[in-house]
Amino acid sequence: MKTFDITIPVTEASFEELSPEQQTLVTLARKATFRSYAPYSKFSVGAAILLDNGEMLSGSNQENAAYPSGTCAERTTAFYAHSTYPDAKFKTIAIAARGTDGKELDSPISPCGACRQVLLEYETLAGADVPVILAGAGRCFIFPSVKSLLPYCFSEF
Repeated sequence: MKTFDITIPVTEASFEELSPEQQTLVTLARKATFRSYAPYSKFSVGAAILLDNGEMLSGSNQENAAYPSGTCAERTTAFYAHSTYPDAKFKTIAIAARGTDGKELDSPISPCGACRQVLLEYETLAGADVPVILAGAGRCFIFPSVKSLLPYCFSEF
């Protein structure tokens, strides 16, 4: 039997240290949290995706009394982006959240497992790593790819 560690590279940065393009994407994700429909959890999440055609699209979580009929922000945004621009490839994803107190969370949050799997599908479709920016009020985490968030992922590739 052998035990080994899996390490995941991540860069921590302040908002000011992000590139102008990354700042715009994070700002869109943050603004999207205000379009969230979260009457049950009171937890608002926003996501923004940069496509290789230069378009930036955003979306938010949408809850429903018939749980689990709602959709997370990441999937809302991914499905919207691909259905609007089916030939465009994902380049970068940003995610932000506001807590039950309505304030942006100081530390970044991470996508749920279902969203990671969906985002991985679009990264695979892009044929290249798609960086993920997890934005908190106090700091941002930048992962080099969706796959880095999902070690030993389910994939046919």
